[in-house]
Amino acid sequence: MRVAFVGKGGSGKTTMSALFARHVASQGAPVVAIDADINQHLALVLGLDRQPEPLGAHLTEIKERLRGTNPRIPSAEAMVKTTPPGRGSTLLSFDDLAGDPLGLSTPDGLRLLATGPFSDDDLGVACYHSKVGAVELLLNHLVDGPGEYVVVDMTAGADSFASGLFTRFDMTFLVAEPTRQGVSVYRQYRDYAAQYDVALAVVGNKVHGPSDVDFLREHAGDDLLTWMEHSAAVRALEQGRPFALDDLEPVNADALTVLRKALDEQEKDWARFGRQTVEFHLRNARAWGNAKTGVDLTEQVDPEFVYGP
Repeated sequence: MRVAFVGKGGSGKTTMSALFARHVASQGAPVVAIDADINQHLALVLGLDRQPEPLGAHLTEIKERLRGTNPRIPSAEAMVKTTPPGRGSTLLSFDDLAGDPLGLSTPDGLRLLATGPFSDDDLGVACYHSKVGAVELLLNHLVDGPGEYVVVDMTAGADSFASGLFTRFDMTFLVAEPTRQGVSVYRQYRDYAAQYDVALAVVGNKVHGPSDVDFLREHAGDDLLTWMEHSAAVRALEQGRPFALDDLEPVNADALTVLRKALDEQEKDWARFGRQTVEFHLRNARAWGNAKTGVDLTEQVDPEFVYGP
């Protein structure tokens, strides 16, 4: 299953991504976490003292690997972030993703990949989506199975709507503080995602009492799945002090259990996945991709290719 954590900057989505990934890994499930946020903090929260090798710096190598022998993709230069797989493409298993040499293993036994920050050559001339494109390509070519978890810490706000990446997940958890700013990001995300069958649930964060829960219920309604109360243990984690999942307050540990249950109950919809992969590729090809590459990228769509195992 693939899950994205989104929300307003400062809402705690990176911390929630890390807590959820650690929670699932602690129960023996295989987990790959991906830091796709422009602020690369997930490694720190997962207990690492260094960053993984950036995916964005190896985009050409990733493209060469994924295009395989697909005759519709003659070169890495002809691939864009939305390029779909086809017959001859290299499809990735979860073990392929978990074993990627660009990743790092965390003390909790999960694997971390990261898009990477801007380089000096990027400043002033590139947008961050050139980095996140590596994640979109990997997810487009991933065939994950039951009991396998990919947890992605996304860019803040509605920035993920700049591509089709927001449709690459089985579930999206929107982390919202009980503030007007927090719920406004929820409403914006909900409205943008509504026509794409995105499974969206709200996770309240930094909740101080019943009035905060009432506020979230008033603005998120049935989309409010659960919430995390203000936590001394989480604050210790964020400050770099010793932390273990057992340090979490029972109500917050229970919230993580609710998140996993909601994710596990989602049905994998490979037909939707394939349909939207093609839809966003065609849209991007006509909007900018054809002009950028000098080829007709719509011809990369293989109508005979079937998504899924």
